Amino acid sequence: MAQHFRLLNEQQVHSLLPMGDLIAAMESALAKFSAREVLQPVRSVLTIGPSHAYYGLMPAYIPSPASLGAKIVTVFGENHKKNLPSHLATIFLLDPETGGLLAIMDGRYITEARTAAVSAVSTRFLSNPEASTLAIIGSGVQARSHLEAYQHVRQLKEVRIWSPRIQSRRQFVDDMSPHFNIPIIASDTAESAVRGADLVVLATSSPTPVIDSAWVSEGAHVVCVGACRPTQQEMPPQLVKRSRLYVDSFEAAVVESGDVVMNIAAGLFDASHIRGEIGELVLGRKEGRTSAREITIFKSLGMAVEDVVAADLVFRRAVESGAGTELTL
Repeated sequence: MAQHFRLLNEQQVHSLLPMGDLIAAMESALAKFSAREVLQPVRSVLTIGPSHAYYGLMPAYIPSPASLGAKIVTVFGENHKKNLPSHLATIFLLDPETGGLLAIMDGRYITEARTAAVSAVSTRFLSNPEASTLAIIGSGVQARSHLEAYQHVRQLKEVRIWSPRIQSRRQFVDDMSPHFNIPIIASDTAESAVRGADLVVLATSSPTPVIDSAWVSEGAHVVCVGACRPTQQEMPPQLVKRSRLYVDSFEAAVVESGDVVMNIAAGLFDASHIRGEIGELVLGRKEGRTSAREITIFKSLGMAVEDVVAADLVFRRAVESGAGTELTL
């Protein structure tokens, strides 16, 4: 018997997934994961070829509302030479009752947007309520999506951007300023961006720390979305040690995150330094910030449950609106 499924491209996915709705969906997904209502293994990862490109497989099942699927994600650093994004992804959504194919959709935008939405959830629960100065290290798609997402959870008064290439940070300011009624400044150095900021986002592809611990002010909330391999660090070890550290998945963090794995191996702290998962904060099972002066960190790795919940939301809206293309296998 033929399988009918819906094909959705990036533009269609984008139009069906406004950031405010996605943040709410991610808050719910994180809570379900930390309540252990989700079936989700730590992702399977292959390292491909001489450039050590990344290939990950991320399946998940959520019982209520029932959704089942998997994301295939790749990070090929040389893609810019071919005018392709370095991060590419496809999500397959299956019928949770039959296992039949429901949808194939672009996962690149979902990966970009849900990562920022999850960071926004962490910021809602961990940053000081009056936090308003955002420093972003990195100027790629994650920098852009984080700026959009943070608008929904904090009243931003100033945004500072820094990345190694002058042209990249100037381009960020030129591209983003028309969309936001706040000053967006291209900083000359990473230090001048971070000093005095109460919200810091690290969104780089660097395998080594991109800031110094001394630059980070008391009371800041730091989100780290790069360094997703056990051999990479985006944060200085001393910063991780002096801060309250939270993760999306404890199980994944102690295997995949170099900012955790390498510091434990070096004897800087042990796994108990992780104060909890963001979903446990949403559920009220763990304590978040305990004073206005504490530094909090959210180390984000990304989880399949986030992708599948986002894809399920897109699919339901596509069925309602008739978006996408109906195909048969």
